[in-house]
Amino acid sequence: QVQFVESGGGLVQPGGSLRLSCAASRSIFRIYTMAWYRQAPGKQRELVARITYGGSTNYADFVKGRFTISRDDAENIMYLQMSSLQPEDTAVYYCNTLSKTFYWGQGTQVTVSS
Repeated sequence: QVQFVESGGGLVQPGGSLRLSCAASRSIFRIYTMAWYRQAPGKQRELVARITYGGSTNYADFVKGRFTISRDDAENIMYLQMSSLQPEDTAVYYCNTLSKTFYWGQGTQVTVSS
């Protein structure tokens, strides 16, 4: 089993930036395609971005050009750099493998509001 700890969320004004972190308890980034997800109140969890074990990235259309996924294999940490944040980005953000292999962490709350 692998545990994920997400952090870095907070309250930010529209147009602002945040960097989220996902710390994994084991070294899995070179094995799995990893992903960031988000869940807004009353909505289903949705895929935001993914990064393959080879380092290729892919983004949901609604964040393309604004968010950047990356990882530090040595530290077992994955990041999500978010810029030009909008109120519709408000959600709890989670990390997991693309296949949602492991239990979900507690997530980190991102609130975009003026």
